[in-house]
Amino acid sequence: MTLVQGDDERGSGKSGSVIAFQLNPASGVPTFLQLVHQVEHALRLGYLTTGDRLPTVRDVVADLAINPNTVMKAYRELEHKGLASGRPGQGTFVTGTLSQAGLPQIAGLRRALQRWLADSANAGLDEDGMVALFSSTLRDFRQRGPVTEPRAEHGEPGDVAGGVA
Repeated sequence: MTLVQGDDERGSGKSGSVIAFQLNPASGVPTFLQLVHQVEHALRLGYLTTGDRLPTVRDVVADLAINPNTVMKAYRELEHKGLASGRPGQGTFVTGTLSQAGLPQIAGLRRALQRWLADSANAGLDEDGMVALFSSTLRDFRQRGPVTEPRAEHGEPGDVAGGVA
């Protein structure tokens, strides 16, 4: 998914939508689900909000060279989840939200995550290693809840006074 840069207002891209879909044929995820996931991610991050127009089926088909039925299946799934609604002759519009934080908070989290990614790369992890570390940490977080680590007055984050955690 990419965000479309509009001239004056949200949704002023080619099809009146603020997003453009992208596909990863190597992902193993069905095409219609890739479209659904991209809309869900945009909703969670606050890039899409109630009332925003999704790209038209015709535009998605032209951009991605996929079957119109695939796009319609994705949009039906979004309707089933209560996230979108089609309006005959007008298009498909966002009707629900998944946003959990405001854009300023998300921007700060994104910066922190970019620092983490840089630190991970500097430590020698490749993309698969980063995903594995993040996934296992997220799994631990779900099982145990947040862990607060004591921090030393001086030194690296996570250092415990008198030694390394």
